[in-house]
Amino acid sequence: MFAVYAFCREVDDIADGEDDVGVKLDRLARWKQEIDRLFTGTPTFPTARALVGPIREFGLAREDFLAIIEGMEMDVRDTMRAPSLVDLEAYCDRVAGAVGLLSIRVFGAEADHARDFAIALGRALQCTNILRDLAEDAAMGRLYLPREILAARGIISSDPEVVLGHPALPMACQDFAALAEKHFSVAERALVDCPGRALRPAVVMMMIYRRMLDRMQRNGWQPTRRPIGLSKPEKLWIAFRHGIL
Repeated sequence: MFAVYAFCREVDDIADGEDDVGVKLDRLARWKQEIDRLFTGTPTFPTARALVGPIREFGLAREDFLAIIEGMEMDVRDTMRAPSLVDLEAYCDRVAGAVGLLSIRVFGAEADHARDFAIALGRALQCTNILRDLAEDAAMGRLYLPREILAARGIISSDPEVVLGHPALPMACQDFAALAEKHFSVAERALVDCPGRALRPAVVMMMIYRRMLDRMQRNGWQPTRRPIGLSKPEKLWIAFRHGIL
């Protein structure tokens, strides 16, 4: 998991860095080439070398690594400014769902229901992140709230700062929170038919994020430079309740 996280962190840092768009896309393209080398047994990047053992031991899939990079490319190409619901779903599946698919293999849960759980949970977590990070994302020129939900509340602009100052934003956020709740519910239904012990780390993550979403709904939907989160004791208690500690 450390190796998988290191890969995710590295490509995410490329997308969020200060290089020009062309430089970022070139660096991500080189990572795609490195994934090809990784799966032919000749990686050159230190992080890719750390993945050789996990890929062999857990059967991690090449397409999941590539999907994560493609999600980073969506950020770099500036397509994530009030995207369509279809594009947002694709983005969530790439930057979060694909990570979940890699993770469940490491956890030892590869059944179809486990895959359904990973995709649904990835969408739920990413939607929650979007609501939590509205102000932070706007500072980078990004706005992940889908245009259909914004338009339904009379918000036509795709300019992040304009949208964040719109009086109808709290209602749009509430609508988007309902979408996140839907994905959490789908994940919970899929979990019923999954090996619970293997997926306990993912369940803890689900409980943490669901509580964070509940807290944001109680506090209202005003973007803040200090995102809402859970304290370390709260996270430890959730982990303890689900047998991680």
